Amino acid sequence: MVDTIENTLPSRPALPSAADPLPAAQRVAGRARLFCGKSDGRTRLQRLYQDGSAKIRLPAVKGDPLEAVLINTAGGMTGGDRLGWTIEVGAGASASITTQACEKLYRAAADRAETSVGLRVGPGGRIAWLPQETIVFDRAAFARTLDVELGDGAEALILEATLFGRLAMGERTVQGSFHDRWRVRQGGALVHAEDFRLGPDIAVTLQRRAATGGALALATVLLVSPQAEDLLEKVRAIIGDPAIGGWGGASFWSVGRSGKLLARLCAGDGYQLRKRLVPLVELLNGRAGLPKLWSL
Repeated sequence: MVDTIENTLPSRPALPSAADPLPAAQRVAGRARLFCGKSDGRTRLQRLYQDGSAKIRLPAVKGDPLEAVLINTAGGMTGGDRLGWTIEVGAGASASITTQACEKLYRAAADRAETSVGLRVGPGGRIAWLPQETIVFDRAAFARTLDVELGDGAEALILEATLFGRLAMGERTVQGSFHDRWRVRQGGALVHAEDFRLGPDIAVTLQRRAATGGALALATVLLVSPQAEDLLEKVRAIIGDPAIGGWGGASFWSVGRSGKLLARLCAGDGYQLRKRLVPLVELLNGRAGLPKLWSL
């Protein structure tokens, strides 16, 4: 009788051995799209789609521009994660886009994290792409593509800031892979293109004078606007002030019937970088000024 009872008990699952492959980890997959246009004298939401960890929230504002906050509910990215953002601004409309917090790129065991951004602005429209900083942890692997299509007379303010370590936390990015690719077109013509790559020895590369000279925080700011040239000297004054640390430069080019202003900033840490980014964004973003979440 005892033997019969024992034979009916379920067998214990075998313990995994060191040679068994690890189960595949669940990866982040998120996409969100926002479409806005001019209606009754102001910019209003027309369509919104969000899937997975990509969310968009719209704070209440009294007038233009429409404000949107991008959120990655996963709390960061690592190898194999994928995020996609698409923002479309109709003719004559304006939108300001930021993020809820800094995006964190964690160590990647395999593959790389990828983010794709598509911005479309109709004739006479304006977009300000102003995410908070991207923080790159040691041995992270990341690639981002930014594709911008501007209609005739449209304007764009684009910012990407990156921190390769956080000194206050005793963190430095020593090795990893980082690739940032931008393509900006207006009226179908390419007006700006760049590919920024670092790796695998990120810390060694950043020490070079032709890179950042050891600075761990850097930012690229691009303004495509007919008024860009008028702001050049004010931008250089903000970047070149030694009292608030860091270094960088700014230049202007005529592109078609518009113009573009490109600024690069480097700083020893994120705090020193923000001290110059804040007045720079306030200047270049006109009446819209600084995104509210930047000051929280």
